[in-house]
Formats: sequence, structure tokens, C-alpha cells
Amino acid sequence: MSTEELITNLKDGSGMARARAASDLGQTGDSKAITALYGALDDKNPTVRSNAAFALGELADRTAAAKLIPLLEDADQWVRKSTAKALGMLRATEAEAALERTLNDPSELVQKNARRSLEQIRG
Repeated sequence: MSTEELITNLKDGSGMARARAASDLGQTGDSKAITALYGALDDKNPTVRSNAAFALGELADRTAAAKLIPLLEDADQWVRKSTAKALGMLRATEAEAALERTLNDPSELVQKNARRSLEQIRG
């Protein structure tokens, strides 16, 4: 599927189609997907938000860090986990303080990813 088709699915598909499109867009390596993925960070479906956060990490979009940091406080643990992981992939030094706070997250999965990301950022 082309990047354009995936973007259309991300915006207009069912919940499952939007989630799949967000995931697939991260694997395209196509920077044209970035704006659509930013929009998906506010999707009502937590799987879409989670996949969009991780996809931005995969696309190595350094400017995404500012949009991702607030998602470390999302109600859904999978969104927080994917966000923490993406920030590490981006080596987002501006996220260190937020990731430090995330070490106290109620989810061990989120804590683990925050620790790993801090290690990636700090080298």
C-alpha cells in the first residue's frame, strides 16, 4: 500500500484500519507520513495513539519529541509505553525529565521502557 493510501486509512478507516495504518506508516520511512501521524496522536483509539507514537520514533522525526512528551501521561499504559520507547529511539534529550518521572509509572512495562530510553539518550 502506498504512503498516500495509508494516510487515507489513518484518517478515515475503522479503528483497526487506523491502528494498522499508523503502524505501517512507521515502516515506510516516508517523511510524508509525519503530519498525519501527529494528528493520530489525538485519536480516540488508544491503539492508534500508541502505534502513531512508535511510528514517529521509527521515522526518526526529532521534532516529534515535543508532541510525544505529553503522551507519557496518557490514560492508556500502551500509549505511555510506546511513547517512552519512541523518545529513546529519537534520543530526545529534552524528554529526560519527563522520562525520569515516568520511572514511577504504575505500569512496570512503562517503567522498563522509560529506563531503557533514558539509557539510550544518555549513551
